[in-house]
Amino acid sequence: MAKKQKTKSQDIRKLSEPDLKKEIEETYRRLFAIRLQKETLQLTNHRELPRTRRLIARLKSIQRERQLARAAAAQGAAR
Repeated sequence: MAKKQKTKSQDIRKLSEPDLKKEIEETYRRLFAIRLQKETLQLTNHRELPRTRRLIARLKSIQRERQLARAAAAQGAAR
């Protein structure tokens, strides 16, 4: 059984950068498995697919926020 997915943005924001990348990778693998189950008609919970896609979007949004914050800090330090 897969481990429970992190769903709250607060929990995701607490992750370090390498942990965030690892979580994104694991979630993409989970999405692949869900899609495979859907195509082979083995998927029992059909709400899992959109939930996983939204989690990926949430993870990538937080990753992008961090990238923009680093860029702003670097630009501010250069002035």
